[in-house]
Amino acid sequence: MGISLWLMASSCYAHEAWHWHGYVSQGLIRAQDSNFVNNSGDWSSELTEFGMNASWQLQPSVRIAGQLMYLDGGQRYQKGHRIDYLFVNWTAHSSLDWQFDILVGRFKNMHWLYSSTRDVAMTRPLIVLPQSIYFDAFRDIAVGSDGVAIQSNHTGSFGELELNWSLGATPVSREQSRLVLSRQITGETEQDYVQQLSAFWRPVRSAAQYGISLLDSDFNYRADATDPYVHAWFNVQRFMLNWRYSAERFELSSELMQERIDATGFLAPNFKRVQFAQGAYLLARYQWTPQHAFIASIDKFYANKDDRGGRLLPLQSAGLIAPFFGYQTDLAVAWSYDIQKNLRLKAEMHWIEGTGRLGPNVVPDIAINRSRQHHIMALQLMYWF
Repeated sequence: MGISLWLMASSCYAHEAWHWHGYVSQGLIRAQDSNFVNNSGDWSSELTEFGMNASWQLQPSVRIAGQLMYLDGGQRYQKGHRIDYLFVNWTAHSSLDWQFDILVGRFKNMHWLYSSTRDVAMTRPLIVLPQSIYFDAFRDIAVGSDGVAIQSNHTGSFGELELNWSLGATPVSREQSRLVLSRQITGETEQDYVQQLSAFWRPVRSAAQYGISLLDSDFNYRADATDPYVHAWFNVQRFMLNWRYSAERFELSSELMQERIDATGFLAPNFKRVQFAQGAYLLARYQWTPQHAFIASIDKFYANKDDRGGRLLPLQSAGLIAPFFGYQTDLAVAWSYDIQKNLRLKAEMHWIEGTGRLGPNVVPDIAINRSRQHHIMALQLMYWF
């Protein structure tokens, strides 16, 4: 009798501890005068997202979570399936005012405002996030890493303090490399490591949150015998500040970053360049009614903080690269309508000047991206269950 009761209790606990969710979204997108989606600038149905995520509470302090994702975004990122995350979460300590967690596996990037929610269409404020921070060509590398992460949350008289640290690396496919480096590469790219540290502070009785984030990462590129480029090493260091203000029907958020890129090789064996990029956005969301929301953002990016207008680019490329590849300004507006509690329609428009955030970055696509001004229009239907 005792064994039967134990089995019944274990079965009920396992059922309650297992949770899964799914979502699918399909849309239409047009990026005129750029290679953001395709080379033609025509309307495209390559705005497909389908995902399944699940979590299993093995014990009160141990949880397993994962997500399988299918993406088709045209030339924004690699088409196909991927495992966005799959990790074990051990809560080493939990009390009323302090929780400490250790994550092992492919964990999500929790260091930026939208890095842990950008993978799901419904939890993104925009269909196309501000590219200064959330560069789509870098999406799979930035969403998560294979390694170990630590999260700590502490609540006291000062408010709520969240500290995060992670160390890992992400596999980089050749197609992913082509989106970032050059369409002509035939070699392989590897991320040696990425280490991140972040802190978020929410004062007592305040609607605001303040944060800081640091990133350090190394990449290497191994050219093969037929490659037009040579072996290369890249070090990327990013410093970010963020802020969010949340009221009952209104939310403002902003992130500012400075990124140091140290490149050796790739274009030539003796090539060496250190460059500082800067970017920032301001995003506003207003919940007009329970069903209708309006979103607007302004996003700015400069590939070289000492040459914001890109005047050096023609000089450095024998006149091949235009100055507008050195910067990008994006003004976006969007409307979101909840048709049902789990069905949403979103429409979005972007007016963009400059091509500094169109991939590839290292060797830009000057044949397609010939216009200083370009636009994005998108319509996406989202369903979750």
